[in-house]
Amino acid sequence: MRDWIRDLTDFVFLQDDPAPADILFIAGNAHAEPAERAAGLYRAGYAPLVLPSGRYAAAAGDFPGQQSGARRYSGRFESEWTFMRCVLMENGVPSEAILREDRARFTYQNAIASRARTEAAALTIRRAILCCMPVHARRSFMYYSALFPEAEILVCPARGCELTRDNWMQTEAGIAAVLGEVERCGSQFHDILTEKLLHPAGVFPSPLEQRWMPEGAEEPD
Repeated sequence: MRDWIRDLTDFVFLQDDPAPADILFIAGNAHAEPAERAAGLYRAGYAPLVLPSGRYAAAAGDFPGQQSGARRYSGRFESEWTFMRCVLMENGVPSEAILREDRARFTYQNAIASRARTEAAALTIRRAILCCMPVHARRSFMYYSALFPEAEILVCPARGCELTRDNWMQTEAGIAAVLGEVERCGSQFHDILTEKLLHPAGVFPSPLEQRWMPEGAEEPD
């Protein structure tokens, strides 16, 4: 593998070994694999709580239904959160361990609303495990790390996905997906990086986060 392809792969397809944590986060999506991965980690005792986040993608306008996964889940799903909750419960996670966040419509809002939810519940997050699609790993990590700067964020991406670190360069769709993530990591973090590095307030929500807080999301008192 050429060095630059390896570097792109390592940058986008971030992956950590799991370790005991305070919570499992799931970035918003319509795929079964991230919630299945979180359920497996929950059953293994890595964290006592799971927080899936998501309404539906802003561009879609509603929940499109399950997009991938070897197992199909039936039900009427009004949001990504409703779908992920079903996947979690059918894979052994009790309802009382699942926190609700069903307003966020893109990944930055997932992180903002998840922070608001943990603040509202007076939870102290020192370490969290983040579950997402493999190709979404770096960008999800960057968002959640920005919103939980005091916490260690471990990325444990979904398994059994069609697009992986080993095959992305073999198709035009895979190349477009990976390079699209690289582009978004630059373009979408311009304002965030400016605020965090040049105007560190240390207070949640910051003016930028307040601007992008999803309507109806729980906010700390």
